[in-house]
Amino acid sequence: MKSSNWPLLCAYDQDHSHRIALPLGGIGTGTISLGGRGDLRDWEIVNRPAKGFAPKNAFFALRTVADGQTVVRAVEGALPVELYEGWSGSPVANAGMPRFRHSSFESAYPFGTVLLSDPEIPVDVRLEAFNPLIPGDADLSGIPVAVLRFVLVNKTASEVAASVCGTIQNFIGEDGSLGAPKGNRNSLRKDSEIQGIFLHSEGVDRQSEQWGTIALAATSTDRVTFRTSWAALSWGNSLLDFWDDFSADGCLEDRESSGADSPTTSLAVPITVPPNGVQEVTFLLTWHFPNRLSWRVPQRNPQTWDDKLRWIGNYYATQYEDAWDVALQVARRLDELEKRTARFVSSLCESDLPAEVKESALFNLSTLRTQTCFRTPDGHLFGWEGCQDRIGSCFGSCTHVWNYEQAVAFLFGDLAKGMREVEFIHSTDSRGLMSFRVNLPLEYGTRFGVAAADGQMGCIVKAYRDWQLSGDEAFLRKLWPSVRNALEFCWIAGGWDGDKDGVMEGCQHNTMDVEYYGPNPQMGFLYLSALRSAEEMAKHLGNKDFAETCRELFQNGSRSLDETLFNGEYYEHLVVPPKDGLVAEGLAWDMGAKDRSNPDLQLAGGCLVDQLVGQFLAHVCGLGYLADPRKIRKTLESILQYNGKQDFSGHFNHMRSYVLNDETALVMASYPWGNRPERPFPYYNEVMTGFEYTAAIGMLYEGQREAGLRCIRAIRDRYDGRKRSPFNEAECGHHYARAMASWAAILALTGFQYSGVTGTMTFSATGNRARSFWSNGYAAGTLLQVPDERSIQVDLVVLEGKLQIKRLVFTSFGSVELPTSETIEAGQSYQATIPRANS
Repeated sequence: MKSSNWPLLCAYDQDHSHRIALPLGGIGTGTISLGGRGDLRDWEIVNRPAKGFAPKNAFFALRTVADGQTVVRAVEGALPVELYEGWSGSPVANAGMPRFRHSSFESAYPFGTVLLSDPEIPVDVRLEAFNPLIPGDADLSGIPVAVLRFVLVNKTASEVAASVCGTIQNFIGEDGSLGAPKGNRNSLRKDSEIQGIFLHSEGVDRQSEQWGTIALAATSTDRVTFRTSWAALSWGNSLLDFWDDFSADGCLEDRESSGADSPTTSLAVPITVPPNGVQEVTFLLTWHFPNRLSWRVPQRNPQTWDDKLRWIGNYYATQYEDAWDVALQVARRLDELEKRTARFVSSLCESDLPAEVKESALFNLSTLRTQTCFRTPDGHLFGWEGCQDRIGSCFGSCTHVWNYEQAVAFLFGDLAKGMREVEFIHSTDSRGLMSFRVNLPLEYGTRFGVAAADGQMGCIVKAYRDWQLSGDEAFLRKLWPSVRNALEFCWIAGGWDGDKDGVMEGCQHNTMDVEYYGPNPQMGFLYLSALRSAEEMAKHLGNKDFAETCRELFQNGSRSLDETLFNGEYYEHLVVPPKDGLVAEGLAWDMGAKDRSNPDLQLAGGCLVDQLVGQFLAHVCGLGYLADPRKIRKTLESILQYNGKQDFSGHFNHMRSYVLNDETALVMASYPWGNRPERPFPYYNEVMTGFEYTAAIGMLYEGQREAGLRCIRAIRDRYDGRKRSPFNEAECGHHYARAMASWAAILALTGFQYSGVTGTMTFSATGNRARSFWSNGYAAGTLLQVPDERSIQVDLVVLEGKLQIKRLVFTSFGSVELPTSETIEAGQSYQATIPRANS
C-alpha cells in the first residue's frame, strides 16, 4: 500500500508494533495513544497518568460493499498472541470484533500511520494520526486534539460504498484510577466546518479533577448518522445491536437514552471510493479537563507532607471554552497546522543527520505531550520526572533531572525561560538555596527547602543558555540577582564549596538521590560550568569584580579536578567526610548516608557514565572546555570501554531493570579496578537512557562519532516496538524527562550555536555538501552548505519564526558579517559565500 505524503523516519512490521503507543496530544494537555495496530490506548487526558486505561467502547469500524459483498471490520490489526489469554478469554475489550489480518506502523513523530490490509476487504486502510508540533509556537503545539484520518485505498476495479464509524463511551468522571461517571450525556452538534458528538456530564461535580468535556467530530459536512446512546441490553447485546445496525447499511439509528451514567456514542460517515481510487474521512478527537490539582506540598521538613491537593488548573483550558470549541478551532486551521508540522518534521528528516539521531531527538519530544508535563494558567511549564501507571513520578520539575533535557530551550524558548523564572524567582530563597523540587501553587515554591548541588548549578548554566538564545536583556536582569545569590550559596559555611576554592567538597545532594561527600566529577564539572556561565553574565552586566571572582574559582577548580581526580583514565570521586561534621541547613535529604563520618552510598572510585555532564552543558552553551581536552576525551573513551556492555545476560542488577538479556547499553558506573565500595550509590548497576545520551553526545562533541552513534543506536534498538514502545523511554517512570537530552546530539553534530545577544549563528564546516536542521527556540529552519577549496556557498532558510542575525560563522573555516542586522522571516532565506579565513 502506498504510504502517505508525510515524512517517514521509522517503519515497524507487525511483529515490531505491538508495544507501540504514540502519544497524541499537545504540550501539557495529556494524550491518547495510537497503538501499533491502530487501537486507541492509554487515555491519559484527565490530569493524571492512566497506563492501560481506555473506555470499554472506544474504537473505529469500517463497512464496505463492493460487487454485492458486505464486509465489516474494526479498524485495527489482529490481536497479538500475548493478548489471547485471560480468566474470561482475551482481556481486550470487544476482542471478538473481526479485525484486519495485516498491520504495520510508520512514524516520524508526531506523525503516526497504521497500514491495514486484508485479502477479504476491498480497501486497504491507512490510519494517519498526528497532533500539531510547530517550533517556537507552544500554543499551536499545545492543542488537546488527536487528528485521526482514515484513508481508504480501493484495490479493485469496482466502486466501493464505505462507511467509517467512531465510537466512544462517555467516561467523564473517571480518570483510570479515581472517580466514576455520573449523569453523563452525549449531544449532537453541528457547525459549518464540523459535525459530531459532544460528551459532557450533568452529574459530575464541576470542581472535580475528573470533570470536563470530550468531542468526537467529523470534518465532513455531508450526511452523517449517529447514536448519542447505545441500547441498554444485557448479555453483550448492546454491542450486538450496534454491530447489526451498522452492518445493515453503514448508517446508524439512534436509540432511546437509557439514562446510563456512561452512555456510548457513535458517529458514522459514509463515503464512496471510486475504482482503484482513494477517499478519506477525518475525525477530530478533542478534550477539555480544566481542574488540574497540585502535587503534595511538604510542611517545611521535606519528609512531612500536607496531603491537601490545591487547584492549579491547565493553561490549555484557558484557550478554549470546551472540547467542542477545540474541535471547531482546529478544523478551521487544520490544513495550516498539518503543513507547518510536516514542514518542521520533513526539514529534520531530510537533513544529513544519522537516522538514530533524528529518531532519538524527535521521538522523545513525545514526552512533552504526556502527563509528565503540564502548563498552569499563567503559561508556566512544569514537569514530573516521569509517570507511574496511575500517578506522576517524582514531583517538582526536579532540577537535577530537568538539567539534562535540551529540547524545550531549542524548540520552545519562552517555555524554557518560564522554567528559569520559576527556579530563580519562586524556588530560590533569600539565602540563595534553590528548592530542587518546586511546590505548587507557587506561593509554596520554596517550601521544599532542600537544594541539589547538581540541580542548582545546572539551572545557572541554563539561565545563561536561555539568555543567549533569546537575547532577552530584561530576562537576564530580572534573574541575575537570584542567579548570583544561587552561586554565592556555594560558599556559605558548611556549604558545597565552603572554603571557596572552586571545588565542591561539601555535602552534595544530587540526581543519584543521595549525598556525595568530597570532590567528584559529576558536581565538579557542573560547578565549573556554572562559574563560567556566571562569569559571562556578570561581564555583560558590568559586574567586573564578580566576573573576576568566578574566573579565578573556575581556573583553580579546573586545575584541581585535573590534578586530583583524574586517575589516568577517568575522573573519580574522593570521599571526604565533612570537616567537623559541618553541613549547612538544607543540603541533605533523608535518603543518603546515615553516618557522615564514614559515609556509604558513594560513587568513590567508580567510572560514572555522566561524570562529564557539566562539560556536556558547557559544549551546548559554547562555554569551551572546563578541563584538559585530552583528559576529557580519554574519560569518554574509558566510559565506553568500562561501562559499555554488549550483552546483559550475565549482568547482576539489584535495582530496576531497563535493559535485559542480549541488549547493549552503558551501565551507570563500573569499577574496573575492583575498588567498588560495599554499598555504592543506589543506581550503579542500572541503565538509564538520559545518562547514556549525555555520554554519547559528549563523544560526538569530541569527534568520537562512531562511538557516540553506536551508543545512541543501542538505545533506540531497545525501543524497537517489539520489546518497548519507541515513544516511551523510561527511567523512574514512563516518558522520562531526562531522555530529552537526546536533542543535543543535533547540536553536537551540526556544531550549531546561536547568540541572540550578539546575533551570531555558528555551524561546523563539514568539508562536503551538507544539509542541516537548526532551531533556537524562537525560529527554525535549514542550512545548506556547499564547500570548495576556498569558500562555502551557504543557503540559510527560515521555516518558522523570525531570525535576528548579524554574523554567520563556520568553525575552523571563516565567517561573514551581514551588512546590517538582518531579520529573516519565515519563508525567507539568506544566501552568502563565505571565504576561507586564510585564503
